[in-house]
Amino acid sequence: MSELIFSTTSGYSLPARTHKTLWLAALGGVLEFYDFVIFVFFANTIGHLFFPPNIPDWLRQFQTLAIFGSGYLARPLGGILMAHRGDLRGRKQMFTLSIFLMALPTLAIGLLPTYSVLGVFAPVLLLLLRIMQGMAIGGEVPGAWVFVSEHVPPSRIGLACGILTGGLTGGILLGSVVATLLNWLLTPAQVSSYGWRLAFVLGGGFGFLAVYLRRWLAETPIFEELRKRQALSAQIPLQVVIQSHRLEVILSGLLTWMLSAAIVVVVLMTPALLEKMYSIAPGATLQANSAATLALAVGCVFAGWLTDRIGPGRVLLIGAPLLGITTFLLYRSVETSPSLLLPFYALAGFATGVVAVVPVIMVLAFPAPIRFSGISFAYNIGYAVFGGLTPIFVSWLLRLDRLAPAYYVGALSLVGVGLGLFLFWSPRRASTELA
Repeated sequence: MSELIFSTTSGYSLPARTHKTLWLAALGGVLEFYDFVIFVFFANTIGHLFFPPNIPDWLRQFQTLAIFGSGYLARPLGGILMAHRGDLRGRKQMFTLSIFLMALPTLAIGLLPTYSVLGVFAPVLLLLLRIMQGMAIGGEVPGAWVFVSEHVPPSRIGLACGILTGGLTGGILLGSVVATLLNWLLTPAQVSSYGWRLAFVLGGGFGFLAVYLRRWLAETPIFEELRKRQALSAQIPLQVVIQSHRLEVILSGLLTWMLSAAIVVVVLMTPALLEKMYSIAPGATLQANSAATLALAVGCVFAGWLTDRIGPGRVLLIGAPLLGITTFLLYRSVETSPSLLLPFYALAGFATGVVAVVPVIMVLAFPAPIRFSGISFAYNIGYAVFGGLTPIFVSWLLRLDRLAPAYYVGALSLVGVGLGLFLFWSPRRASTELA
């Protein structure tokens, strides 16, 4: 395992070409992640349009969130296939393909007939398109982390991953802003009739724009060096990962569990939950979510920058407890002081930025010839199991306690603390070189 606790060299300035790579990759991530998450901002509307009108509300919400979660369950297949080619053929090729495969189903969802037209085939087709989205994002996120980390020196991996992760979360912000504007400009009846479709059609256009932008990116220097030295994996990369890097896979999977709890619950599910449980207007929840997601993007960059200076173990030991505490304060404040929703949500969003440490650890854990496959396998399997089941599990827990989302995130924050202690005290140290 590569060194997981590392120091940095202060004063290093990134060349202009690297800055361009980081910002183009981050912008592409914004547009693709918008396509993946816009579903959740219209979950209540979609639930009413794609399921029978006479079923109980809790069942409709459960089925809608289950379709949303199916995108996470589909991530491993797409991620493993793209990562395999990414380790053998090049990072850039798969980095561009993933976003193209996301744009197509997003556009199709925006044009899909509802239950009143297709009956039971409407939710079935919606499920299939959501699975296609999941396969695309399964290659995008690990590919993006590998791509940017291999364009910067080891002393700036944290900052690079923080900027890229902030860009990915910027897609959530863009989705929140678009949903807020549509709910502000249109009546509820208009949103239900055609407004929600505009968000998906716009997402399809965003996806094709991102494909064009990525034409200007260059292959990573590390992959070019591997190809030049004929040092690419001689075996199937995933086979090497499973045979020789089990500890790294377990560690990455547990980190992904914490990451999925933070993103899925705090950022993606909370607006719909606040509307349902506390009868808060959609405009108010979406406005607060926009503030939280902006704070999350800032928090990601800050956590990445801090990781370069004090190491990922220390960042987890600080950030994981903060995540659990602020999430509890958010849900508790809605019960007692709804007027404080926006500042408490923004604070929880900033604390969620601790997730930026996760890709740093995973990038350093796997050697370059199998890095894409290692990260993709561990991250996507973890997200499929934990991220995919989280909406269903939290929805079930809500029948027992309205603070269930906060308790769930708090429990995973304790997992983060345990992992931080492991990284801080781990005796396994090696070179910080990526290649």
